[in-house]
Parts: sequence; structure tokens; C-alpha cells
Amino acid sequence: MVGVGPGGDRDSLARVSIVNAAGNVLLDSFVAQKEPVTDYRTWVSGVTAKEVQGAPELAEVQKAAAELLQGRTLVGHGLSKDLRVLMLSHPRKAIRDTAKFPPFMFSKGGKRRPRALRHLALQELGLVIQEGEHSSVDDARAALYLYQKHASAWERALKTPSGLKQLPTANRPAAKKKRVESYRLRDVQDDPMADL
Repeated sequence: MVGVGPGGDRDSLARVSIVNAAGNVLLDSFVAQKEPVTDYRTWVSGVTAKEVQGAPELAEVQKAAAELLQGRTLVGHGLSKDLRVLMLSHPRKAIRDTAKFPPFMFSKGGKRRPRALRHLALQELGLVIQEGEHSSVDDARAALYLYQKHASAWERALKTPSGLKQLPTANRPAAKKKRVESYRLRDVQDDPMADL
């Protein structure tokens, strides 16, 4: 996404990337902008003015994406926003959104909250992504690999009446759990401060 309008506040689609189940790129296209871009957000989007100049119009990219997604399961992270800016819909039963998969989420104030894709990729897959400029291809692959790692549990849960709601959230990042657990497991007799 790039920013358009005063201050670059409004999102405008600038790049679309789709990979197949093997992680091979099926579509990776920049999108021409109809409005002047006021913030390229290059540090996060990886998009510069050079890349959107001469790029296909949104309608062309939208048509290519719709054809590729037809009759397929769509996997990604934060897909509702992606579909909204693409002005596409997709059957709910055929969406696997890693931002909404309970074991990838955390609870805060009784509500489930999504975790950042870069944190999930590092924790679950050992992959470092989104350092510096983002690559939407890398993001697509990371979401795919997260789904594939947990596909059997995910699909099994979807077949039950309560669906994904039955799955517990990851209440906090693993690093915090390890630190707490290692402290609890420490033998008090080995602690020189235990006598104080």
C-alpha cells in the first residue's frame, strides 16, 4: 500500500503478489495510481515512484487476481484489508487468514488480537521477514508456510461445529513464557539470595 490524499492517510493498492501452494509466484504486479501518491511508505511497502510508473491499471491487476483465485483456497495474513483494496470478494469457507487463526493470536482484555506476520514467521518458521523494505512475495510465502505447518489442525477444527473458536490463543510470545518457566524451574537451593 502507498498513501494518497493529504498526509498520505488513505491506502491505495500499489502491489499484488500471489503464490501457489509450492510458493512459486503466479502474480507479482505493481499497480498504477489514479491519485497522486503523497507517501510511498517505501520503508514498509518497498514501493517507489519508479515501480508504479507504467504499471498496469487496477482493473487489469484485479482481473488477473480474480481469475487466479477462482475456486481456490486463499491463504494470507490480514486478508480482509487485501480483499477490500482489491475490491474482490472470496467465499468465507475458502479463506485461511493467519491473522485470525486463534493459535497465532493473543488475548488482551478478553478479545483475540492478531500478531504481526514478522513475529509469527520468526517464531513458527525461523524466517526473518520485513526487515527494511517489505516484499509482498515474502509475506505471501510466510503466510502460506504458516498455514501449511498447521493445516491439519486448522482443517480438523473447521470440520467441528464450533470451528476455530474452540482453539486456544497463544496468550503471550514464546520468549516471555520461556523466561518465566526457566525462573520457576530454577532450584531455590542454588540461589544465593534465597536465604535473605
